[in-house]
Amino acid sequence: MPTLTWQKSSYCPEGNSCVHVAGERASGAIHLTESGDPSGAILTAAPAAFRSLLRTLKQGREEQDRD
Repeated sequence: MPTLTWQKSSYCPEGNSCVHVAGERASGAIHLTESGDPSGAILTAAPAAFRSLLRTLKQGREEQDRD
């Protein structure tokens, strides 16, 4: 795996355990890891699957905001 540049989620307050995301240009793969152990488990997804995940998470957040 190439060296990845990780970005912390914009929804992450300081000091909390957060999701970090990195994209791989050559393959287009999206990588996700947990900030508490960024060298630990890395989930890799295709761009379409990652977009679907984000869409689902945003819908869930909108539903929570309405409740």
